[in-house]
Order: sequence, then structure tokens, then C-alpha cells
Amino acid sequence: MKHFFVWLYVLCINGACLAQLNITKPNTTSLPKGIIFKGRIVDAARWTDDLGDNVIILTETGEYQSTTVKDDGYRDGELYGYHYLVQGDSIKLLWKVYDFIKECPVELKASFIKNTLAITDLNHDGKAEIWMMYKTVCHGDVSPSNMKIIMYEGSQKFAVRGTNRVKLSANKFLGGEYSFDDAFKTGPEPFREFAKQLWQKNILETWE
Repeated sequence: MKHFFVWLYVLCINGACLAQLNITKPNTTSLPKGIIFKGRIVDAARWTDDLGDNVIILTETGEYQSTTVKDDGYRDGELYGYHYLVQGDSIKLLWKVYDFIKECPVELKASFIKNTLAITDLNHDGKAEIWMMYKTVCHGDVSPSNMKIIMYEGSQKFAVRGTNRVKLSANKFLGGEYSFDDAFKTGPEPFREFAKQLWQKNILETWE
């Protein structure tokens, strides 16, 4: 069984350190019955907050033959994030993240960045923020990949969009820019600070 990792993050802002939520790391054999997902699980977490008993699952399909181009050289890839609320014997899907690359004839990537799933309560309102970060690209060179941070607090979505950074030579880099969406721009400052740190920690292409 593949190990799952959840980033349990303590952030200190203006001298105040934020407490951890009680987070566990379920695997496919310990997920509540009724949870449905596509692809293979690459990360997961379960916790309790003011919403109730929560489960987040991140999955990837990997590369597969394109469904729209009848040529073996074209491939698709998808990734998903599912937030379920467990209510006794019932399961409720609160939201789903979906992104993809389609009809790619060269290198394809649609994958979550390792160890970036984070569950926080940065504004101390009893409702967790759920963070995920991923890359998507279809290219045949060393150009940067598209990179996103998606965060949800309840049903409110926040997003950071940009590219990662590629090292071309000892002193030359390409990419790394990003922008906050309106939700981040008008949201609490700790959200933006956390997002900036997460972006900088994962900005450089590692060519895995």
C-alpha cells in the first residue's frame, strides 16, 4: 500500500502560532463506505471541524490514450480533488476539483505536487481550510509548467495561478510568476501569506 502524506502545518504570524487540527491519514481500505472517486489516490486526509466529519481525497488518472484523437501518440491525463462530509451512514460531496490535459502528443503532466496537501484553520473560525497544489503541462521542451494552488474554506474557493520556475543555466531562470484570484485578494491576510510560502517552497521544477 502506497503511503499518503498530509502536510500538518504550524504557521506563525506576528508571533502567534496556529494550533493543529486533529488530522488522520486514511487509505483505500479505511475510507467510509459510499465514497466514490476516479483515478488512483495519491493523498488523503480526514478531520473534524465545525462542518462535521470531513474527508479529502486527491486522485490522478495518469496518462491514457486520448478519447478524442484516434492516434496512439496522443494522450490525456486528469486529476481530481474530492471533499466529502460523513454524516452517520450517509456521504455528501461538498465540492470537487477537476483539471486535465487533453490530446497531448509530447510530455504530459497532470499531477499533484508531493506533500502539499494541507489542512489549516488560519483565521480561527473553526472551519478548516483545505489546500492542494498541482502542475499541468503538455510540452516537448524545458518550458515551465502551469501551476495552481486551490484552497477551499467551506464552499468558498480560492486560487493562485501561474507557472513554476525552470533553471536554464547557473544564473538564468524562466517562469515562476503567479497571481491571486479575487477571493484571495479580498480574503484574510494569513491566507495570502500561507499561499506565498507554499508557492515559494515548490516553485522550482525538479524534473522528477
